[in-house]
Amino acid sequence: MTTRRGFLASLLASAALPRLSWADAGSPAYLAAAREAEGRYALFGLTAEGADVFRIPLPGRGHAATAHPSAPEAVAFARRPGTFALVIDCVTGQVAHRLDSPEGRHFYGHGAFIAGGDILCTTENHIDSGEGRIGFWSRREGYRRIGEIPSGGVGPHEILALPGDVLAVANGGIRTHPDHGREKLNIPEMRPNLAYAGLEGVLDLVELDPALHLASIRHLAADGETVAFAMQWQGDLPDSAPLLGLHRREAAPVLCAAPLAEQLAMDGYAGSVALAGGTVGITSPRGGRVHLFGLDGAFQGVLRRPDVCGLAARGAGLMATDGLGGVLALVGEGVQPLAVAGRQWDNHLVPVG
Repeated sequence: MTTRRGFLASLLASAALPRLSWADAGSPAYLAAAREAEGRYALFGLTAEGADVFRIPLPGRGHAATAHPSAPEAVAFARRPGTFALVIDCVTGQVAHRLDSPEGRHFYGHGAFIAGGDILCTTENHIDSGEGRIGFWSRREGYRRIGEIPSGGVGPHEILALPGDVLAVANGGIRTHPDHGREKLNIPEMRPNLAYAGLEGVLDLVELDPALHLASIRHLAADGETVAFAMQWQGDLPDSAPLLGLHRREAAPVLCAAPLAEQLAMDGYAGSVALAGGTVGITSPRGGRVHLFGLDGAFQGVLRRPDVCGLAARGAGLMATDGLGGVLALVGEGVQPLAVAGRQWDNHLVPVG
C-alpha cells in the first residue's frame, strides 16, 4: 500500500508531463456517455448550453466517466461489474491507457482524482471476500497501480474527492460476483454506509438506522461542508423510504423525503444527485422526476421529465440529461430544454474542472 510520504517523494523524482488543458479539447463543461441511434456507444463533451464539443467512440456501454481536474483526460469505466477502464485523451480521441482491475477484483463504474490529479482512485470489489476496495493508480507513472485500501464496506459505488484529499465513498452494501452478472447476492444482510477515507485508510463511517439497511447508498455530491448521498431501495418499498441523505462530518445524517405521493412516485430509485446554490436534486428515471430539497432537508418541489437521470451543477442551478436525448436546465420551478439529439444519455452527467 502506498503512503502519502512515499507518493510525494515519487512526484519530486518524476519528470513533468506535457501541460495540455481542457481548453485544448474545446473547454467542455460536462462529460456524458450515450447510446446512439445506430446502437453505437460514445463519450461526449458538452458545453453548459448542452451543445456537443466532442464525440469519442466507446467499445461498449459507459456508466460514468471521471474528468481529470486540469489535463484533458477522462477515465471511462465499464458498466459494473467491469474489469477495465479506459483513459481517453480528449484532444485526440485516442485511448491513452487501459486499466485492468487486479486479479480477483472488478470495478464498480466510478473513480475520482486526488493529489492535484496525480492519483486516480477506483471503487472495486474484492471478489472472494465481497469486501470493497479503493485502488490507487499513479498518473505520472502511466497509471501504474500503486496500492489500495479497504473501502469500509461492501459494494462501493461512487467515490468523490473532497478538500484535503479526503474521499467520500458510497458503500452500497450490495455484493456482486462476475459469474452472476449484476445479480445482487446478499440483500437480507446488506449494511450500506457512507465512508470517509484518506490514502492510508478509512477515517469515518456513517451508518443509517438498521431499519434502513435496504437503502443502498449509491451516488454522491458535495458543496462546501455538505455531502449529499442518493439511495436506491432494495426489496419491498415502504412508504417512508428516504432516497436522499445529507451529511456533515461529526454530525448525524439528515434524511430527506417528499410528500407521500411524490415519494412513492420515485419508485424507490434515485439515479443521480447534485448540489448547487443551496439546493440538492435527485433524479428518478423510473418515476420521471427530479426532487429538489434545501440543505436543511426540506422538500422544495418536483420537476417532471420522462427518463431523467443525469444531474450536475450548472452555476447556481442544475442541469440534467434524459434517455430521450434531452439536455435540460432546471430553472426555478421549470424545465428549460437546451438541446436534443438522437441518442440515449446514460446515467450520469460529470462536471469538468
